[in-house]
Amino acid sequence: MPEFGKLLMLVGLLLAVAGAVLWSGFGADWLGRLPGDIRIERGNSAFYFPVVTCIIISIVLTVIISFFRR
Repeated sequence: MPEFGKLLMLVGLLLAVAGAVLWSGFGADWLGRLPGDIRIERGNSAFYFPVVTCIIISIVLTVIISFFRR
């Protein structure tokens, strides 16, 4: 059970750091506006699905988690 507690602390710390970075405006220009992200705007409605952004975030999180698991 101590390992699970360490994992929860690590995940919480990573989320807090990621939230602080995004809150500061670091990724505001490019995050979510990468080539390959789907954006459809018609009239007063808009549909947005950040495909490439999700893939990049998934890769980064996989590398970070695999680094800490070793």
